[in-house]
Amino acid sequence: MLIAIPAEAYPGEFRVAATPETIKKLIKAGHTVRVESKAGLHAAISDAAYTEAGAEIAPHPEALYQGAQLILKVRAPEAHELAQLPDHAALVALFDIHRYAHLDVLSSKNISAYALELVPRITRAQSMDVLSSQANIAGYRAVLLATQYYPRFMPMLMTAAGTVKPARVLILGAGVAGLQAIATAKRLGAIVEVFDVRPATREQVESLGGKFIEVPLNDAEKAAAETAGGYAREMSEDYKLRQSALIDQQSRLADIIISTAQIPGKAAPVLIPASTVLGMKAGSVIIDLAVDSGGNCPLSKSGEVVHSENGVIIVGHGNLASLLAADASALYARNMLTFLSLLQDAEGAYAPHMDDEIIKATLVSHQGEPLFGKAPAPAHNVTQAQAA
Repeated sequence: MLIAIPAEAYPGEFRVAATPETIKKLIKAGHTVRVESKAGLHAAISDAAYTEAGAEIAPHPEALYQGAQLILKVRAPEAHELAQLPDHAALVALFDIHRYAHLDVLSSKNISAYALELVPRITRAQSMDVLSSQANIAGYRAVLLATQYYPRFMPMLMTAAGTVKPARVLILGAGVAGLQAIATAKRLGAIVEVFDVRPATREQVESLGGKFIEVPLNDAEKAAAETAGGYAREMSEDYKLRQSALIDQQSRLADIIISTAQIPGKAAPVLIPASTVLGMKAGSVIIDLAVDSGGNCPLSKSGEVVHSENGVIIVGHGNLASLLAADASALYARNMLTFLSLLQDAEGAYAPHMDDEIIKATLVSHQGEPLFGKAPAPAHNVTQAQAA
């Protein structure tokens, strides 16, 4: 196949869908790879590095897509990119499919589109789980971002001038991002407390040195707390009231809050209302990783740093993985490479394994027919470590 790797056009997206490492493997498998010039610039990959790996460099999209059969991207194409895509090609990317507005255009161009965020969280798919690989990076970067705005030390320090107390970090959501945030904050010497609606996450939280805080659940609520795919599920109104009171109490004690709670296909739950922010200490920092899904804090704004009237700093950044673009691209490209094994036959020709449950789950448009939402994706043998 001729595989095309475009430069990402979405503002602030610095990742790239293939690296010299994965391109060498694609070429070894018999494919031709063409990369748009400067596609890897922000991920610390030069055109020369791609050329050395065996890729062709295309100076512009017209040259990039000429004859392309498969297109690999990080973000699904925006409106201005769609006209450049070749008809009847296959496209693999992160679509944010619940909000993607151009699926009909892909169908009109007979493009077979695969949304990587829909890879089912089954044991066999762990090596292609881009959400987990990127959330891991985001959780790490969130803690470092918090230290940039927090006006005090993270660890306890005993000096001749007196003792500095350690920072108290509250993490909302113990999925992949949250777990990495726990580990990073602990390495920096903070006291870490963690809230998650899923009781099963307690063991992981405590194994990393965090203190698990929870709303007491009855048996029915325990059963409802987690979906088959390992995600948190929206809870009852009575539970939300108890949850709100607990989070409000812990937020007022926290110096840093890292909020990661999201529900696929729905707006992110509001966990830190304005009234809670007004009760927090001056100089406290909120990192809202769910800002692009509506935000866990209604005061957060995507891509902005908001200073509340009482001195709380609210950072809205929904794409923290892009700030570590080199490693994020390396992991994403490896996930992508594994996924591509399901799109080709033994000779390397485009031949998707249509009976495979991973293909069934991710294929959102096929030969002119939009497929997303027509059938639920199966998910079995979920490991808790995969929950994002």
